[in-house]
Amino acid sequence: MERRTMLVVHFLENKDILLSQLLKNVPSVGDEVVIKGRKGKVTSVTNMDENEIHVQLFFEKLKVNKGKTVVDTSKKKKR
Repeated sequence: MERRTMLVVHFLENKDILLSQLLKNVPSVGDEVVIKGRKGKVTSVTNMDENEIHVQLFFEKLKVNKGKTVVDTSKKKKR
């Protein structure tokens, strides 16, 4: 009977740790992950220790709508 051990997986963006989890399955390079509501891709996986793994992520840039919203003035009360 084979025992699978839990691994400490640190998810990193640049040098910042976003999330640390105990996992049995480690994501591989190219996998899509969602962390804190952000979609990202795994760019590299590095074994630091026998039970510790660093997973480097690349997140897509968020599209921010800087345009002004149009206000519907037809429903305003006229004076």
